[in-house]
Amino acid sequence: MASGSGSLAAMGAAGLFGPGTMTWRINREGVLLLGGGRALVLQVAHPLVAAGVATFSNYREDPWGRLYRTLDTTTAIVFGDSDTSAEASARLERIHSRVRGTTEEPGGRFPAGTPYEANDPELLMWVHATLVDTSITVYDRYVARLSIDERRRYYEEQKLLGEAFGVPRERQPDTYADFNDYMYEMLGGDSIAVTGALRDVVDATLRPPMPFVAKPLVEAMNLATVGMLPAQLRDELGLPWGPNRERLLAASRLMLRGALPLLPRLLREFPPARSADKRVRMAAA
Repeated sequence: MASGSGSLAAMGAAGLFGPGTMTWRINREGVLLLGGGRALVLQVAHPLVAAGVATFSNYREDPWGRLYRTLDTTTAIVFGDSDTSAEASARLERIHSRVRGTTEEPGGRFPAGTPYEANDPELLMWVHATLVDTSITVYDRYVARLSIDERRRYYEEQKLLGEAFGVPRERQPDTYADFNDYMYEMLGGDSIAVTGALRDVVDATLRPPMPFVAKPLVEAMNLATVGMLPAQLRDELGLPWGPNRERLLAASRLMLRGALPLLPRLLREFPPARSADKRVRMAAA
């Protein structure tokens, strides 16, 4: 294969990001699953997102189903080739186009009867922001400390993912500092509120229908979920926390952070990330 055509093939195989990007470095880590509960709770803390989830999701029977579907879509966009990424983005838009209605309960600045649409850029931005913020939080705590420059690079790349989710570039915070301001303002403002739907989601997430033998795993996930929530939201939800739980979380974090480098890639990384590495190598050959 000629070098020029090889380069074009490799670009198509890499998709939106590719080797060497912060996105491929961070989003390949399977430990990001530990942040799934946090991201879900933050998303549903927006009353309009909560209304859509309550009406169009079976979260009570399958509390983690929505999260896994989001993960499947995200990994397809991040690690898929150009066609796969575009198809996943279009599929997400079609799914969201069916999610619309009016709220049944008040929450924050939104009275009951407020209309919502899942394709609203404001709601999409919040959902996207929770994933970006959670990915940074989990990677920084459990894998390796990120420098401010690495965080900035990651955020700049994530604007592409935001566009793939349906958020126009101009509706996204311009810089990483602006993004942090956005998160601070959202979490401290009246766009985030504890509603009945949020309490239902939290209960279903922290108490999923699992066999007894899985209880230790559920407890470990719950510790990470609750511990990584913003303190104000955690308090408003009445989730128990204190010095003993904080120490237990810190100990588990240190243990996992020390164990991760010892794990083979097969156990540590998401399968789509490994497939993407192989696909790019073959395309460049």
